[in-house]
Amino acid sequence: MRSERTACALLAFGVLLGSAPRGNAQAPAAGADEAAELAKKLSNPVASLISLPLQNNWDYGLGTTNATRYTLNFQPVIPITLNEKWNLIARTIVPYVSFGALSPGGSGAGGLGDTVQSFFLSPKEPTSGGWILGAGPVLLYPTATSRSTGSGKWAGGPTVVLLKQDSGWTYGLLANHLWSFAGPESRGSVNATFLQPFLTYTTKKATTLGLNTESTYDWTSDRWTVPLNLSVSQLLKVGGKPVSVSLGGRYYATTPTGGPDWGLRFVVTLLFPK
Repeated sequence: MRSERTACALLAFGVLLGSAPRGNAQAPAAGADEAAELAKKLSNPVASLISLPLQNNWDYGLGTTNATRYTLNFQPVIPITLNEKWNLIARTIVPYVSFGALSPGGSGAGGLGDTVQSFFLSPKEPTSGGWILGAGPVLLYPTATSRSTGSGKWAGGPTVVLLKQDSGWTYGLLANHLWSFAGPESRGSVNATFLQPFLTYTTKKATTLGLNTESTYDWTSDRWTVPLNLSVSQLLKVGGKPVSVSLGGRYYATTPTGGPDWGLRFVVTLLFPK
Protein backbone atom coordinates (compact mmCIF):
# COMPACT_ATOMS: atom_id res chain seq x y z
CA MET A 1 0.00 0.00 0.00
CA ARG A 2 2.82 2.44 0.88
CA SER A 3 4.56 1.70 -2.43
CA GLU A 4 1.37 2.63 -4.29
CA ARG A 5 1.14 5.90 -2.39
CA THR A 6 4.81 6.57 -3.09
CA ALA A 7 4.16 6.14 -6.82
CA CYS A 8 1.20 8.54 -6.57
CA ALA A 9 3.38 11.07 -4.76
CA LEU A 10 6.10 10.88 -7.41
CA LEU A 11 3.47 11.24 -10.14
CA ALA A 12 2.09 14.30 -8.35
CA PHE A 13 5.60 15.81 -8.24
CA GLY A 14 5.90 15.32 -12.00
CA VAL A 15 2.52 16.88 -12.68
CA LEU A 16 3.34 19.87 -10.48
CA LEU A 17 6.70 20.46 -12.14
CA GLY A 18 5.14 20.10 -15.57
CA SER A 19 2.46 22.65 -14.72
CA ALA A 20 4.86 25.27 -13.35
CA PRO A 21 4.47 28.77 -14.81
CA ARG A 22 7.04 29.48 -17.52
CA GLY A 23 9.21 32.46 -18.24
CA ASN A 24 6.54 34.45 -20.08
CA ALA A 25 5.05 35.49 -16.72
CA GLN A 26 5.01 39.20 -16.06
CA ALA A 27 7.97 40.45 -14.04
CA PRO A 28 8.08 43.52 -11.80
CA ALA A 29 8.28 46.80 -13.70
CA ALA A 30 11.94 47.35 -12.84
CA GLY A 31 12.89 44.34 -15.00
CA ALA A 32 13.63 40.64 -14.89
CA ASP A 33 16.79 41.03 -12.80
CA GLU A 34 14.89 42.86 -10.08
CA ALA A 35 12.17 40.20 -10.20
CA ALA A 36 14.77 37.44 -9.74
CA GLU A 37 16.29 39.30 -6.78
CA LEU A 38 12.85 39.62 -5.21
CA ALA A 39 12.26 35.90 -5.76
CA LYS A 40 15.61 35.15 -4.09
CA LYS A 41 14.55 37.17 -1.06
CA LEU A 42 11.62 34.81 -0.61
CA SER A 43 14.13 31.97 -0.13
CA ASN A 44 15.75 33.91 2.73
CA PRO A 45 13.80 33.56 6.02
CA VAL A 46 15.38 36.77 7.40
CA ALA A 47 15.20 38.97 4.30
CA SER A 48 14.10 42.56 4.81
CA LEU A 49 10.83 41.99 2.96
CA ILE A 50 7.25 42.22 4.21
CA SER A 51 5.30 39.22 2.96
CA LEU A 52 2.10 37.29 3.66
CA PRO A 53 2.23 33.63 2.58
CA LEU A 54 -1.10 31.78 2.53
CA GLN A 55 0.03 28.16 2.64
CA ASN A 56 -2.49 25.42 1.81
CA ASN A 57 -1.51 21.85 2.76
CA TRP A 58 -3.27 18.54 2.07
CA ASP A 59 -1.92 15.41 3.79
CA TYR A 60 -3.20 11.95 2.86
CA GLY A 61 -3.27 8.54 4.48
CA LEU A 62 -3.85 9.39 8.15
CA GLY A 63 -5.05 6.82 10.65
CA THR A 64 -6.67 3.50 9.82
CA THR A 65 -9.21 5.22 7.55
CA ASN A 66 -6.61 6.87 5.29
CA ALA A 67 -8.11 10.22 6.23
CA THR A 68 -7.15 13.59 4.74
CA ARG A 69 -5.93 16.57 6.75
CA TYR A 70 -6.14 20.13 5.45
CA THR A 71 -4.00 22.88 6.99
CA LEU A 72 -4.10 26.55 6.03
CA ASN A 73 -1.17 28.49 7.47
CA PHE A 74 -1.27 32.30 7.66
CA GLN A 75 2.42 33.24 7.79
CA PRO A 76 3.07 37.00 7.93
CA VAL A 77 6.72 38.08 7.90
CA ILE A 78 7.49 41.58 9.18
CA PRO A 79 11.04 43.02 9.25
CA ILE A 80 11.75 45.81 11.74
CA THR A 81 14.78 48.07 11.31
CA LEU A 82 16.57 48.51 14.64
CA ASN A 83 19.54 50.57 13.45
CA GLU A 84 22.01 50.79 10.58
CA LYS A 85 23.38 47.31 11.23
CA TRP A 86 20.55 45.18 12.60
CA ASN A 87 17.05 44.02 11.70
CA LEU A 88 14.48 42.17 13.79
CA ILE A 89 12.44 39.74 11.70
CA ALA A 90 9.08 38.63 13.13
CA ARG A 91 7.75 35.42 11.54
CA THR A 92 4.32 34.14 12.65
CA ILE A 93 2.41 30.96 11.74
CA VAL A 94 -1.31 30.82 12.53
CA PRO A 95 -2.80 27.49 11.34
CA TYR A 96 -6.34 26.38 10.61
CA VAL A 97 -6.59 22.58 10.69
CA SER A 98 -9.35 20.22 9.57
CA PHE A 99 -9.32 16.42 9.26
CA GLY A 100 -11.70 13.49 8.93
CA ALA A 101 -12.20 10.52 11.24
CA LEU A 102 -8.92 8.70 11.90
CA SER A 103 -10.58 5.41 12.84
CA PRO A 104 -13.87 3.68 11.95
CA GLY A 105 -16.74 5.14 13.93
CA GLY A 106 -14.67 8.12 15.02
CA SER A 107 -15.18 11.77 14.20
CA GLY A 108 -13.02 14.42 12.62
CA ALA A 109 -12.13 17.83 13.98
CA GLY A 110 -11.44 21.35 12.79
CA GLY A 111 -10.41 24.73 14.11
CA LEU A 112 -7.50 27.03 14.75
CA GLY A 113 -4.24 25.45 15.83
CA ASP A 114 -1.52 26.77 18.12
CA THR A 115 0.36 29.88 16.93
CA VAL A 116 4.15 29.76 16.50
CA GLN A 117 6.00 33.09 16.50
CA SER A 118 9.72 33.50 15.88
CA PHE A 119 11.89 36.60 16.31
CA PHE A 120 15.23 36.68 14.50
CA LEU A 121 17.86 39.30 15.32
CA SER A 122 19.79 39.49 12.06
CA PRO A 123 22.70 41.62 10.76
CA LYS A 124 21.78 43.59 7.66
CA GLU A 125 24.98 42.50 5.92
CA PRO A 126 26.30 38.95 5.41
CA THR A 127 29.53 37.84 7.07
CA SER A 128 32.85 38.14 5.24
CA GLY A 129 32.28 34.58 4.05
CA GLY A 130 28.85 35.46 2.63
CA TRP A 131 26.75 33.77 5.33
CA ILE A 132 23.44 35.29 6.45
CA LEU A 133 22.62 34.78 10.12
CA GLY A 134 19.65 35.16 12.43
CA ALA A 135 18.85 34.05 15.98
CA GLY A 136 16.32 34.75 18.69
CA PRO A 137 13.39 33.29 20.61
CA VAL A 138 10.48 31.18 19.35
CA LEU A 139 7.16 31.07 21.20
CA LEU A 140 4.14 28.76 21.07
CA TYR A 141 0.77 30.28 21.99
CA PRO A 142 -2.18 27.95 22.81
CA THR A 143 -4.63 29.53 20.35
CA ALA A 144 -6.24 26.24 19.26
CA THR A 145 -10.03 26.26 19.31
CA SER A 146 -10.25 22.46 19.56
CA ARG A 147 -8.45 20.01 21.82
CA SER A 148 -7.62 17.96 18.72
CA THR A 149 -5.88 20.82 16.86
CA GLY A 150 -3.46 22.08 19.51
CA SER A 151 -1.34 21.20 22.52
CA GLY A 152 -3.03 23.51 25.04
CA LYS A 153 0.43 24.54 26.25
CA TRP A 154 2.54 27.68 26.34
CA ALA A 155 6.05 26.95 25.13
CA GLY A 156 9.25 28.74 24.20
CA GLY A 157 12.86 28.23 23.21
CA PRO A 158 15.62 29.31 20.82
CA THR A 159 15.55 29.55 17.04
CA VAL A 160 18.40 30.06 14.56
CA VAL A 161 18.85 30.35 10.81
CA LEU A 162 22.04 30.12 8.76
CA LEU A 163 22.12 30.43 4.97
CA LYS A 164 24.14 31.47 1.96
CA GLN A 165 23.07 32.81 -1.43
CA ASP A 166 25.33 32.50 -4.47
CA SER A 167 24.71 32.45 -8.25
CA GLY A 168 20.98 31.82 -7.87
CA TRP A 169 21.44 29.14 -5.20
CA THR A 170 20.19 29.45 -1.62
CA TYR A 171 21.10 26.81 0.94
CA GLY A 172 21.00 26.69 4.69
CA LEU A 173 19.25 25.51 7.84
CA LEU A 174 16.45 26.84 10.04
CA ALA A 175 16.03 25.21 13.46
CA ASN A 176 14.20 25.73 16.72
CA HIS A 177 13.33 23.94 19.93
CA LEU A 178 10.21 24.34 22.06
CA TRP A 179 9.75 23.45 25.73
CA SER A 180 6.35 23.91 27.39
CA PHE A 181 6.33 26.00 30.57
CA ALA A 182 2.61 26.52 31.30
CA GLY A 183 -0.79 25.08 30.51
CA PRO A 184 -3.20 22.42 31.80
CA GLU A 185 -1.47 19.54 33.61
CA SER A 186 -3.89 17.18 31.88
CA ARG A 187 -2.23 17.92 28.53
CA GLY A 188 1.06 16.38 27.47
CA SER A 189 4.23 18.45 27.70
CA VAL A 190 5.86 20.00 24.61
CA ASN A 191 9.52 19.11 24.05
CA ALA A 192 10.21 19.18 20.31
CA THR A 193 13.04 20.04 17.93
CA PHE A 194 12.32 21.38 14.43
CA LEU A 195 14.96 21.11 11.67
CA GLN A 196 14.54 22.56 8.17
CA PRO A 197 17.55 22.21 5.88
CA PHE A 198 16.71 23.84 2.55
CA LEU A 199 18.07 24.19 -0.97
CA THR A 200 16.61 26.41 -3.71
CA TYR A 201 17.62 27.66 -7.12
CA THR A 202 16.18 30.85 -8.63
CA THR A 203 16.43 31.42 -12.39
CA LYS A 204 16.76 34.77 -14.16
CA LYS A 205 13.04 34.49 -15.02
CA ALA A 206 12.14 34.49 -11.29
CA THR A 207 11.28 30.79 -11.17
CA THR A 208 12.43 29.02 -8.00
CA LEU A 209 12.89 25.27 -7.54
CA GLY A 210 13.06 24.15 -3.93
CA LEU A 211 13.88 21.06 -1.88
CA ASN A 212 13.69 20.84 1.90
CA THR A 213 12.61 18.81 4.88
CA GLU A 214 10.47 20.07 7.76
CA SER A 215 11.51 17.49 10.32
CA THR A 216 10.27 17.38 13.91
CA TYR A 217 11.62 15.20 16.71
CA ASP A 218 9.30 14.75 19.69
CA TRP A 219 11.56 14.06 22.68
CA THR A 220 8.59 13.07 24.86
CA SER A 221 7.41 10.23 22.61
CA ASP A 222 10.82 9.60 20.98
CA ARG A 223 9.38 9.92 17.46
CA TRP A 224 10.40 11.61 14.21
CA THR A 225 8.17 13.18 11.58
CA VAL A 226 10.18 13.73 8.36
CA PRO A 227 8.45 15.06 5.23
CA LEU A 228 10.55 15.61 2.09
CA ASN A 229 9.22 18.62 0.16
CA LEU A 230 9.72 19.47 -3.50
CA SER A 231 8.32 22.73 -4.92
CA VAL A 232 8.35 25.13 -7.85
CA SER A 233 7.48 28.84 -7.48
CA GLN A 234 6.96 31.71 -9.90
CA LEU A 235 6.97 35.44 -9.21
CA LEU A 236 4.14 37.22 -11.05
CA LYS A 237 2.47 40.62 -11.12
CA VAL A 238 -1.21 40.75 -10.27
CA GLY A 239 -2.86 44.16 -10.45
CA GLY A 240 0.59 45.70 -10.64
CA LYS A 241 1.68 44.06 -7.37
CA PRO A 242 4.23 41.23 -7.03
CA VAL A 243 2.80 37.86 -6.02
CA SER A 244 4.51 34.49 -5.71
CA VAL A 245 2.64 31.29 -6.56
CA SER A 246 4.06 27.94 -5.49
CA LEU A 247 3.09 24.32 -6.10
CA GLY A 248 4.65 21.38 -4.31
CA GLY A 249 4.39 17.84 -3.08
CA ARG A 250 5.89 15.86 -0.24
CA TYR A 251 6.62 12.31 0.81
CA TYR A 252 6.76 11.37 4.48
CA ALA A 253 9.95 9.35 4.98
CA THR A 254 8.92 8.57 8.55
CA THR A 255 6.00 9.46 10.83
CA PRO A 256 4.50 8.23 14.10
CA THR A 257 1.96 5.42 13.75
CA GLY A 258 -1.13 6.72 11.97
CA GLY A 259 0.73 9.64 10.36
CA PRO A 260 0.29 10.69 6.72
CA ASP A 261 2.03 9.08 3.76
CA TRP A 262 2.21 11.99 1.31
CA GLY A 263 0.84 15.46 0.69
CA LEU A 264 0.41 18.45 -1.58
CA ARG A 265 1.05 22.16 -1.04
CA PHE A 266 -0.18 25.31 -2.79
CA VAL A 267 1.04 28.71 -1.62
CA VAL A 268 0.12 32.25 -2.62
CA THR A 269 2.47 34.87 -1.17
CA LEU A 270 1.63 38.57 -1.22
CA LEU A 271 4.74 40.76 -1.31
CA PHE A 272 5.21 44.31 -0.11
CA PRO A 273 8.71 45.41 -1.22
CA LYS A 274 9.99 48.78 -0.04
